[in-house]
Amino acid sequence: MTDHPLDLAGIGIGPFNLSLAAQLDAVDDLDALFFDRGPAFDWHPGMMLPEVSLQTSFLKDLVTAVNPTSPWSFLAYLVAQKRFYEFLNAEFEAVPRQEFAQYLAWVAARLPGLRFGSAIREVRFEGGAFRLAGDRVAVAARNLALGVGLQPDLPAFAAKLDPRDRFHSAEAAFALDRTAGRRVAVIGGGQSGAEIVLNLLSRGADAPASVEWISRRPNFQPIDATPFTNELFTPHYVESFHALPDARRRSTVARQKLAGDGISTSTLRAIYRRLYALRHMEGEPLAASLLPHREVLDVDRAGGYRLVMRNGFDGRIEVSQADVVVLATGYRYALPPCLDPLREHLALDATGRPQIGADFAAAWDGPAGNRIFVLNGGLISHGIAEPQLSLMAWRSAVIVNALAGRPVFDIGALPSPVAWSRADPERSLRTSGPV
Repeated sequence: MTDHPLDLAGIGIGPFNLSLAAQLDAVDDLDALFFDRGPAFDWHPGMMLPEVSLQTSFLKDLVTAVNPTSPWSFLAYLVAQKRFYEFLNAEFEAVPRQEFAQYLAWVAARLPGLRFGSAIREVRFEGGAFRLAGDRVAVAARNLALGVGLQPDLPAFAAKLDPRDRFHSAEAAFALDRTAGRRVAVIGGGQSGAEIVLNLLSRGADAPASVEWISRRPNFQPIDATPFTNELFTPHYVESFHALPDARRRSTVARQKLAGDGISTSTLRAIYRRLYALRHMEGEPLAASLLPHREVLDVDRAGGYRLVMRNGFDGRIEVSQADVVVLATGYRYALPPCLDPLREHLALDATGRPQIGADFAAAWDGPAGNRIFVLNGGLISHGIAEPQLSLMAWRSAVIVNALAGRPVFDIGALPSPVAWSRADPERSLRTSGPV
C-alpha cells in the first residue's frame, strides 16, 4: 500500500476511463492510476465484424472536444501512423470501427498511468481513502472512477438455450462460424443485430441454412441522426436534462431510443440490397425472413428450438424454428463485485444504478471530498448520450475540473439554438441577434 493516496484510481480501462486518463495527462498536479484485469486494451473484440462502422464522428474522440491540442486525438493518431492523407482520400462515409479501435489501442499503449493485468478484487473506504486490493494491486486513492462498462443483457428465456447454441452479439466475431448450414434466429432490431444479419447473408459457402431476423420494434428503423436530434448529444442538453425530475427523465429517455439505438442507413441499405441479390440475381438457397414487431415470449426444444412469439402487428401468436439463437439484446448496467463493501453506502435507484450528480459523482454517505465518479452509468441521470462515445471528452473534462477544484478545461459553450427550457430568463437576451 502506498503511503500517499492517489488523487484518483480508475477501475476498468475502456474508452471512457481511457478518455479520462488522456485528459488527466495534461494536468501535472493530479496523480492517477487506472487498472484493468485484461492483459492489454481490447475494445469490443467480439463485435469487430468486417466493414462495420461507427455511428459517431471521429472528432468525438478521447480529447478533442475540450482539448484539441492534445497528443491523444484521433488526428494525432492518423499523423503518427502516416495515414492522414490516405484517410482523407478514402472518404469514409463513417469511420471503420476497426480504425477507431486501433486508435484507442494506440493511445492505451503510450499513455502513462495505465496498469493492465491488474484486476481489482475489493474496494473499501478506510482512513479517509479508498483502499483498492487485487492482482498485483494495493493502493489508496482519494477518489474513484468506475469505467467497467456494461454487461450483456440476456432475456429470461436464454436460460433454456444450450450455451453451445446461443451467443450474445458481444461474442459475434468469435461465434458466427458455428452457424454454417444451420437455422439461425437473430433477436434484436438495433445496429448490432443488423450487422450480424448482414454478415450472415454474406457468408457464401459458409452461410447458414436460413436466417430469421426478429425484432420487437415495429419495423427495422434507422437511427435518427438529423441535426436537431444530434442536439441531444451536446453538453447544453445534458445539463438541461439532468435538472429534470427523475420520472420525467425516464419517460424522455424511453421516447428517444432511435436517437441512440437505431440502425445506420447504410447498413439497412446494404441488407436490402443483399436480400435483393439473393432473391433475384444469385439464386442462392439461403432462406431469409425479416420479422419485425415480434416479441419472443418463450423457447422450448422441438427439433432444435421452437421460439414462441407475439406478433404486435396483428396480435397473433407465431412460432419459429432455429438451431442457433443470436441475442442482440443490448446491455445493462451493474456495479462491479469489487464494490460490494461500498454498496450499502451508495444511493441506488430502482434499477440498481447509482444516483449521479451533475459532475458524474455518485451519491453516497461518505465524505464529500471523496467521490466515486461513474462513467456509463448515467443513462437516466444524464440522458441517451451517456452510453455513447459522443460526449466522453467533455465528461472527462467535467470530472477533471471537479477533481482539481478549478477550471482546468474550459467546458463552457455558447447557448444551444434549441431552447430546451425557458427557466433561464437571461437566455433569450444572450442568444438574440440584431433586430
